[in-house]
Amino acid sequence: MNNKLVAYGKVQTTKDLGEIVRTHRKSKHLTLETISGLGNFSTRFLSEFERGKETAEIGKVLKALRTLGLEVTVQPRHVQQTDSKVKS
Repeated sequence: MNNKLVAYGKVQTTKDLGEIVRTHRKSKHLTLETISGLGNFSTRFLSEFERGKETAEIGKVLKALRTLGLEVTVQPRHVQQTDSKVKS
């Protein structure tokens, strides 16, 4: 059994994102095959995504994150995350 804690937070590389996703998936005791079936992905895509493949299709990546109950937040660097909106 994998007892590794999920280190959610800052992502700077595709490898960072893949490691967070893999750890999250395993913490929920989900297999690649299960996620594949839930989101209509190939297990190959999911495996490559979790290994940090830089050319993974962004739409599929976002769908995989939603399938796993994760989301992406974009904000300016070195700024604390808040609920306030940035003026354009």
